[in-house]
Amino acid sequence: MKTVYHNAKVYTGTLPLVEAFAVEDGRFVFAGSEKEALSLLSEGDAAVDLGGSFVCAGFNDSHMHLLGYGLSLLIPRLDQHTDSLWDMICYLRDWVKTEGPRGGWIVGRGWNQDYFTDIRRMPNRWDLDLVSTDYPVCVTRACGHALAVNSRAIELLGLTVNTPCPEGGEIGIDEGELNGLFFDNAMGLVNAATPNPDEEMLRDAIRAACRSLNEYGVTSCQTDDYGKDWRGVNRLYRELEQSGELTVRVYEQSNFDNAKDLQEFLDEGNNTGVGSDLFKIGPLKMLGDGALGPRTAFLSRPYADDESTVGLPVFTQEVFDEMISLANRNGMQVAVHAIGDACLDRVLSAVEKALKECPREDHRHGIVHCQITRADQLEKIAQLKMHVYAQSIFLDYDSRIVAKRVGKELAETSYRWKTLLDSGVTVSNGTDCPVELPFALGGIQCAVTRKSFSADEPPYLPDEAFSVQQALDSYTKAGAVSSFEETVKGQIAPGFLADFTVLGADPFSVDPNTIKDIPVLATYLGGKKVFGKFSA
Repeated sequence: MKTVYHNAKVYTGTLPLVEAFAVEDGRFVFAGSEKEALSLLSEGDAAVDLGGSFVCAGFNDSHMHLLGYGLSLLIPRLDQHTDSLWDMICYLRDWVKTEGPRGGWIVGRGWNQDYFTDIRRMPNRWDLDLVSTDYPVCVTRACGHALAVNSRAIELLGLTVNTPCPEGGEIGIDEGELNGLFFDNAMGLVNAATPNPDEEMLRDAIRAACRSLNEYGVTSCQTDDYGKDWRGVNRLYRELEQSGELTVRVYEQSNFDNAKDLQEFLDEGNNTGVGSDLFKIGPLKMLGDGALGPRTAFLSRPYADDESTVGLPVFTQEVFDEMISLANRNGMQVAVHAIGDACLDRVLSAVEKALKECPREDHRHGIVHCQITRADQLEKIAQLKMHVYAQSIFLDYDSRIVAKRVGKELAETSYRWKTLLDSGVTVSNGTDCPVELPFALGGIQCAVTRKSFSADEPPYLPDEAFSVQQALDSYTKAGAVSSFEETVKGQIAPGFLADFTVLGADPFSVDPNTIKDIPVLATYLGGKKVFGKFSA
């Protein structure tokens, strides 16, 4: 059975827009004029009038944490209560009264101290003691690179000022005692003790995350989900695929931090591209440093607003060299989180070394985030033919703080994704959800406007703005390139998977400052509606 969708404004991946398209057996079979599309109809076929709506290929969030996002939907939503520290504390108190602790712990995620209007600092153990002194409390910052616990948690964990701090981490100490803050690798001291979700909760988390992504028009994601049990994660995804409950195509960014575990993963037949159209293995993912908000991104110079620190490197140069070389010579793609320029130096050195040892023409190794950069590094990224996984939605927050954090000189050469695009680098887009919501239209707006959602603020490096077409492509075509799938998805063209999103307005026509306000009317995966209206 063929379905013709007509009376629409259809962005196929090239301009001008067309009026209609047709789907059969889960793939596009036509895109063009209304008259031609309707002429394809025969007995048993269906026609869907889209009422003048805008249609594009389904959005592809090229870096996020699907499982982590789903779990964040099942615990206290601190992102909705981060206007003040007191609001967060009261919300958690109410949660304990109505829901109670899970596994003996009170766990939440999503705070950002820069949004607090009462106190401009991170929450500490004494703040969280106001939530509970009976149960351990653990709340993680929105970025996922810092957390805070209460005194009861510190007591139960047996932590003291003499507790050794893991390499690549930091334990907060004020006036000779623990203040309850843990950063990057030191967070493992706490996370190892918090209750693990059971399999049914993990399934519920994936289901919830997929539903949410579909509501934002997202049909594909590239996600970092592995913890201690990568086999279990893979099994859950494949089970949900078999049951028809996986409504987002998943490209797993496989997170490993040592060569032994990576080699075991490879030995069991896992490598880039292995899997199905719905779930497949992607690149080796490494977390190179922290984040800008908590000042843990690894910089080449001290932070401008805290000269006592340059941030936290998670891996030495030697570990980067070993891991990236191992992946590269086994034909595996690599994607490394690098926010600070000092971290990026190490990653670029390791990639260059690996490619000299084992040349690969189409490796598509990439930098996740690629935020704080220098001009020489931008040139090196292009020279090495690397991919960049940008998060333009970060500009909603970071545009207000970047110069304060890193200083004017570094700020002038950072977040330069348009420069990279112009130099031939493929730049895909994403949200790093749950750091941000999987808000593709918000990311597209920030890519075009280069500023926060507050329209009265000036843009940050306006010459780096994407056109609307470039921004749409970064969320569709470029995402497909980053996963070696540019011949099967990311465009509305014959033979491509029929993943598409129906919007309530044309992004090419509206005020760029209102792109985020365009409603998602429907989302289709393989020609099947997974959200909204316009069902055939």
